[in-house]
Amino acid sequence: MELTLGPVLFYWRPEVWRDFHFRIADEAPVETVVVGETVCAKRLPSHAAHLPLVVERLQRGGKRVLLASLALVAQERERQETAALARTEGALVEASDVTAVAHLAGRPHAIGPTVNVYNEATAAWLAGRGAVRLCLPPELPAESVARIAAAVPAVAVEVFGFGRVPLAIATRCYHARANGLHKVSCRFVCADDADGLAVDTLDGQHFLAVNGVQTLSHACANLVEDIGGLAARGVAACRLSPQSCDMVAVARTFRAVLDGRMAAAEGRAALAALFPQAPFANGFLHGQAGAGYAAAGA
Repeated sequence: MELTLGPVLFYWRPEVWRDFHFRIADEAPVETVVVGETVCAKRLPSHAAHLPLVVERLQRGGKRVLLASLALVAQERERQETAALARTEGALVEASDVTAVAHLAGRPHAIGPTVNVYNEATAAWLAGRGAVRLCLPPELPAESVARIAAAVPAVAVEVFGFGRVPLAIATRCYHARANGLHKVSCRFVCADDADGLAVDTLDGQHFLAVNGVQTLSHACANLVEDIGGLAARGVAACRLSPQSCDMVAVARTFRAVLDGRMAAAEGRAALAALFPQAPFANGFLHGQAGAGYAAAGA
């Protein structure tokens, strides 16, 4: 099983974003890295100057690089930008929205986890239009994952294996409103919350995380105790979604478990030390409440 580093979902300052990927290029044992802005079109210009350098550095480090599209295309300008991205020569583009799927038809491309692929027929239809990689939505149970992987053997099927789970995206920016601002003059306040802004229940329990216009889980997905079984059922890759912890160490932990150099339970303990900010969850994969965790053998 390969490891994929997904796109940074949060707004990290341009230099931080650049240096993060430089270190991934040099040190992380991942085969594929997805770069680009998937959440907010306002963030697109911030990283544009660094993107060519990041892509070149990652490729020089032996990584396969995918360019990600926006997960919600809401304006004509965004549609045009998505169409231009789809025409990028010599690059494999990952569609995060069906708008991009339409522009990518007929050429090899990838499908991201925010495109709703819930059954074999949808996966086969996408494969017929040129999809060669497919990261499934995080809410699918293991049985559905296995059936989809079996239905499209020519497609590299991937699961969302680590990180806060993207749940929804909207045109309005709650992050700005929570700071007394409007979306058009947000001052990029989302940069103040490297892993998202915590949303609590009335009882004071952590519930969700807000990332600009995006809503994520508070719990952190962690399939380190499940990846062996998923690999045996035809899953080709496991996606690690960047958080503000040491993602090189996270990737090394997953790689050690996959290679049999570390027990899965030991890997879970190591990851808990690396990212103590949130509880781990794998409930979706086990057909349970998504925020729950089913230990190996449970």
